[in-house]
Amino acid sequence: MPLVTLRQYRSYPTSKDVSFTIKFFPYQLYPEASKVGEDKYEWYKRTKYDDSQDKMDKYITLMTTYGKAAGIDFDFHGQVANTLDAHRLIQHFQEDRGPDTADKLVDSLYAQYFTQRAHPSASDTLLNATDHAGIDRTTAEAFVADDHEGLLDTKMLIREQASNGVDSVPYVVFEGKRRDFTLVGAKEVAEYLKTLEAVAREAS
Repeated sequence: MPLVTLRQYRSYPTSKDVSFTIKFFPYQLYPEASKVGEDKYEWYKRTKYDDSQDKMDKYITLMTTYGKAAGIDFDFHGQVANTLDAHRLIQHFQEDRGPDTADKLVDSLYAQYFTQRAHPSASDTLLNATDHAGIDRTTAEAFVADDHEGLLDTKMLIREQASNGVDSVPYVVFEGKRRDFTLVGAKEVAEYLKTLEAVAREAS
């Protein structure tokens, strides 16, 4: 949602006075999740909503509303699985290629997982993301195939986020000139836009 919101905000008059750069940090809510994965719908209903169909239906209604406001058509089926390799990919190419590449990687990974039923960190998913980001296949395949490249750095960053008090996602920090703003959990687009405008006002 922050990526979508920032794109919207760049059309606002106040956006000309400030420059925002997104930097991604890794965090895993469920580091014990398997690499193989399991059915996303059933996992959410069981672990989040006590196997209650009513609670699950309410969650879907809420997230569908949030998604429509941002132009996202959420699909609640597919697989949920360990995301470490996806984080490793983002961190490596963010450092190597910069924020624009990282934006494109995350954009593709989100789209695949949330709207196309893709496994969040399968090799095919990761390579689709690197294709979207314009990373040549040979470079991307070599990185994805090497399970150890960037792994320790990514795990260290995950520990740092936990020590900084991060315990949920999304966890978005807006660095302002006078103060920082933090938004935690799912928010409507309007709330992100309001925060971006507040940062811009205080920067003038």
